[in-house]
Amino acid sequence: MSDLANKKCVPCEGNIPAFDKSEIHKYLKKINGWEVKSEDGNFYLIKGFSFKNFKESQNFINKVGEIAENENHHPDLSFGWGYCKIKIFTHAIKGLAESDFILAAKIDKIN
Repeated sequence: MSDLANKKCVPCEGNIPAFDKSEIHKYLKKINGWEVKSEDGNFYLIKGFSFKNFKESQNFINKVGEIAENENHHPDLSFGWGYCKIKIFTHAIKGLAESDFILAAKIDKIN
């Protein structure tokens, strides 16, 4: 597996281009089980997680929130009884950058 989880997210102020498809596929190989989807021509990462109950979902979301705050990179989250869905993209560039994949790799390390 990659060392993406050991890197730090870099704040983006919109001064870089979003990854193109070839760059996305290169990084997608470095994370586990995330899908790339497109909305209005803008790419994002998405992944669903399953849990035994609401409490486990909530505990997971709280851990994701801690990572997001530490990295200053905030995904879109939805959760409920036994599930969580996470959507990641860089708002400033309306697409994907390395930090999105770093955040995904860090989330995947949550136990």
